[in-house]
Amino acid sequence: MMGVRGNAFVVLMLAGKGALAFVPSSLTVFKGTAPLGVGRQSRSSVPSMIFDYPAPGVRKDYPRPPLEETSQNQRDAAAFSQSFVDMPRPGRPLQVAVIGAGLAGLSCAKYLSDAGHEPIVLEARDVLGGKVSAWQDKDGDWIETGLHIFFGAYPNVNQMFTELGIRDRLQWKSHSMIFAMPGQQTTDGFQRFSRFEFPDLLPAPLNGLVAILLNTEMLTFPEKIQFGIGLIPAILFGQKYVEECDSLTVTEWMSKQGVPDRVNDEVFIAMAKALNFIDPDNLSMTVVLTALNRFLQETHGSKMAFLDGPPPTRLCQPMADHMLARGGELRMNQRISEILLNDDKTVKGLKMQDGSVVVADAYVSTMPVDVLKLMLPDEWRPIPYFDKLNGLTGVPVINIHMWFDRKLTTVDHLLFSRSPLLSVYADMSLTCKGYRDDEKSMLELVFAPAKDWIGRPDADIIEATMDELYRLFPNELNKDGSGAKLLKSAVVKTPLSVYEATAGRELYRPVQTSPISNFFLAGCFTKQKYLASMEGATFSGKLAAKALADAAAAGTIPLKEAASAVAA
Repeated sequence: MMGVRGNAFVVLMLAGKGALAFVPSSLTVFKGTAPLGVGRQSRSSVPSMIFDYPAPGVRKDYPRPPLEETSQNQRDAAAFSQSFVDMPRPGRPLQVAVIGAGLAGLSCAKYLSDAGHEPIVLEARDVLGGKVSAWQDKDGDWIETGLHIFFGAYPNVNQMFTELGIRDRLQWKSHSMIFAMPGQQTTDGFQRFSRFEFPDLLPAPLNGLVAILLNTEMLTFPEKIQFGIGLIPAILFGQKYVEECDSLTVTEWMSKQGVPDRVNDEVFIAMAKALNFIDPDNLSMTVVLTALNRFLQETHGSKMAFLDGPPPTRLCQPMADHMLARGGELRMNQRISEILLNDDKTVKGLKMQDGSVVVADAYVSTMPVDVLKLMLPDEWRPIPYFDKLNGLTGVPVINIHMWFDRKLTTVDHLLFSRSPLLSVYADMSLTCKGYRDDEKSMLELVFAPAKDWIGRPDADIIEATMDELYRLFPNELNKDGSGAKLLKSAVVKTPLSVYEATAGRELYRPVQTSPISNFFLAGCFTKQKYLASMEGATFSGKLAAKALADAAAAGTIPLKEAASAVAA
């Protein structure tokens, strides 16, 4: 877990308005020209010397931030990667069966191959990516499992892009966090947004402090002070306090610390749904404190980027290619039916649904925790390491794509909807090069919480989403059909996605090394400091690869005699 140094912003918050003394006072409007049909909005109370972001409807990508210069976590990630390359080459490379070709599985395979071993990646489906998978519909349009955002505070993911030589595939946006103001309109009749702008000229945590203090639309100054006072224990007691807060939900923590309910209504509901697809009444406060620390103690931690196309082709395939070029294997449509055991409870092989058996020296499962629980051999279930997995379960997630017959007024960025049914959304035709359309909008939206909707018909979900969009696009979408028209939609339901980070879950997350000498785990549900995220999945695969490579070097993994990747 990261320390709470980032919460130093609270101290300055409590100092009052004098903390703004260093902020230039000159003001301006948006740089650049607004597109046709889009009213220009003024940057009221925003200093032009430190902020730069495009007007609504204008595309603008930014250079990759200097992460290696400003983030120790980024430097640590690079050093961790180099440690695999620097390991002594094994006398006999291990054949390692890696179950699953999502980010955790491909990351694990990539680093195992860097260490000189031979991964065999087994993917049950015909598409790479797991929780970041995507596919094309009959029109050739891409359908994604989720709306995926890459943060500056994702050191191992960013390092992966560097190592694969694909840094240019990340489209970095302005350093902003943007919240929709449902039901509120600009003077031109368009949706209003409330922005938190992080100035490039200031390091963390000062840039976060300025972003919070200059936003006067969502929280009043007294509310910011009350919130800051509530965070004082985190400042005084550090990481120990952050971890202890796992026993509390966000709502319980707020009540205990005397934080106003409006902080929850204005900020935490949107934040909780974005972090784990659930409400503050259920989310562990540790998750929120961890996110705040990551974003506020790293200068570019909260800066966001979009991938320039579908994750399977633009990220996952390069990960697979790296591993394949170093002697690894990738087998698609390979679904496991049973984990076979030796008499000593170590893994003997993997029985596949086609009747074949995959035999390797070691095995890494990156299956989602709910699938893993179903696949566990009976002999393993009483073992405490595996038994505690029963305390984890996946959260339902619904991702929606909606194509309209014209451009809607949005911003080239991720947007927090602040609506009862939606978490975040983006106009992918504006933000993503691979989905660019200058004439029509394609909104990708996360419907959360989804537990009461996951079993309902797609038509009901689209109807409910449209009701929310009428509030988000008051001048462009009308119930009488006179505005923009919905051309088509796609609803992607994942009944059990990332682990549900409710209060108390940290006790149940396993480390990557299991009590079974030739069996390891990876996946965002395993123990690592980036929780349920793409970074968490990628880092978990890296940790599992290191644990396995170290065990191989120590000789603690029993080698198969003349190991064969497939046995009859």
